Amino acid sequence: MLTDFGNIFIFILLAAVFVVFAIFLSSLIRPARPTQEKLLTYECGENPEGSPWVKFNIRFYVIALIFLIFDVEVVLLLPWALAYKSFGIVGYLVGFTFLFVLGLGMAYEWRKGDLQWDRPKIVPPVLDIKKFDTTIINGSEPQKKASVL
Repeated sequence: MLTDFGNIFIFILLAAVFVVFAIFLSSLIRPARPTQEKLLTYECGENPEGSPWVKFNIRFYVIALIFLIFDVEVVLLLPWALAYKSFGIVGYLVGFTFLFVLGLGMAYEWRKGDLQWDRPKIVPPVLDIKKFDTTIINGSEPQKKASVL
């Protein structure tokens, strides 16, 4: 008789043998017709242009991390929703505290502007020189004073 670890070892060994056998069998069955298009890095119908080492905006990673954090926390709400009645008021208060902290985190991210995909561009102020030009009428011909920069 095998121990529990022996059963797990046999299961892992059979899984590895199955994977190796499936890969070997598929290499025998599949057609091998490499073309220039198939040997490209991405087989998507578009020719790659430029270097693959393109700098991405950090916003992609920030939004992905925020999504993962809130997604995992929301997944934890399902077991709580199914079992909070059995814990009584304490279970309800723990879940409410969890939701409150989750809401605070969401409000913080919203206030910071991290949930916006595209932040508005900051437009520097422009000094309108024409607005500050003054004219002094001496007689019939207007004369301009020096502009204020």
